[in-house]
Amino acid sequence: MTGEVDHVDRVVELPLAIRMRGVAKHYHLGQIGGRTLQHDLQSWWARRRGLEDPNQRIGTVAHIDGETLHALRDVSLDIYKGERVGIVGANGAGKSTLLKLLSRITAPTEGEIDIWGRVSSMLEVGTGFHREMTGRENVYLNGAILGMTRREITERMDQIVAFSEIGDFMDTPVKRYSSGMFVKLAFSVAAHLNSEIMIMDEVLAVGDAAFQRKCLDRMRQAAQDEGRTVLYVSHNMDTIRRLCDRCVVLDEGRVLFDGEVEEGIAAYLGRSLGDDSVDRDLTEVEHTRWSQGTGVRMTRVALADKATPSYTPGEGLRLRLWVVADSPRKDACVRVTLRSAADVGLGTAWSEPLDLGAGEHELLVTLPLELVACGAFYLSVGVFSDDGTGRRQTLDHVTRALRVEVTGPPAWSATALGYFALPGLDVRDVAEGRL
Repeated sequence: MTGEVDHVDRVVELPLAIRMRGVAKHYHLGQIGGRTLQHDLQSWWARRRGLEDPNQRIGTVAHIDGETLHALRDVSLDIYKGERVGIVGANGAGKSTLLKLLSRITAPTEGEIDIWGRVSSMLEVGTGFHREMTGRENVYLNGAILGMTRREITERMDQIVAFSEIGDFMDTPVKRYSSGMFVKLAFSVAAHLNSEIMIMDEVLAVGDAAFQRKCLDRMRQAAQDEGRTVLYVSHNMDTIRRLCDRCVVLDEGRVLFDGEVEEGIAAYLGRSLGDDSVDRDLTEVEHTRWSQGTGVRMTRVALADKATPSYTPGEGLRLRLWVVADSPRKDACVRVTLRSAADVGLGTAWSEPLDLGAGEHELLVTLPLELVACGAFYLSVGVFSDDGTGRRQTLDHVTRALRVEVTGPPAWSATALGYFALPGLDVRDVAEGRL
């Protein structure tokens, strides 16, 4: 980590909404337990005498006194009015901590934060809601927190109820709401009350697909038509791409990239998977769709006969895939999906059904690259069951298992003219009768 930030120069004439200079957030682990004052004093006195903490949870390891977690390090950002900023990064990169600082839930350890405008934040399902109060009462409560009058809230109530789609339950205590109902009402409140800055942290993942689309459209409208600033954290690159016009990538508490959305997504994905990896242990990565009950799991994937993940357009891609089957299967097939550097699915190739006996298997998977443009691509690898009717069920799957690069004289620009060369066109002059 060099500490240098990749960025794209932008000429911005909009007024500032948020300015951060040298912001850092440190947490001193093991100092207080976050319980009652009595428990904290008991724990402190036990440590002073060299005794075991009487309030420590069974099975946990006590932190060394004075150990510090650096959640954010020297973050400096300028966010302008009306911008839609996506914040991405791996778990533990500091995304949620950053939003908590901007929402004034906690204060920075170092640095300064200036905010122009009222902030409405939605950091988790039900944030700011009193569970014993009804949905309607919570709308008035949230509006009062934002400094709105009762008349202003009442004027917006019909819009909030209509958008939330839970009108029949507005006078029901929210403790009886499902997680989806929580999200619908909370987002509707944040989107329609009088705030200049909206902060969202992955909460839309709880809602259904139709409501997610409506929320994204509403946030885009709030920024474009109402000049509101939107900060959105998500691990779903598609929603970042659809909503945001700027991307900030965090890594280990620092700003790794600040600029265009597609470049930011590529920087994040490239950081999460080493560029030169040709052999990957799949037991240490997240299996996006695997459940133990399938009886089939992938343990390792590697590029055959490759020291670097570099290919020429005419060269075939050869993968070695290790698969363990708990019991014999005759319906297993392998799927490889090619994705762009911006995490857009480009194409999928399937194998014929395999006869896998119980135990470990090393499979050699071949994929031609003759029609692929030069550039960087990701390989998603999966094993599926095929019952012969065209319906395939996931047995195990890893997204972006490996990164490969196709190099050579560029025949065309992938970004402008597509990622694949299609078969040649048959063009005939109908006017001259050559049909």
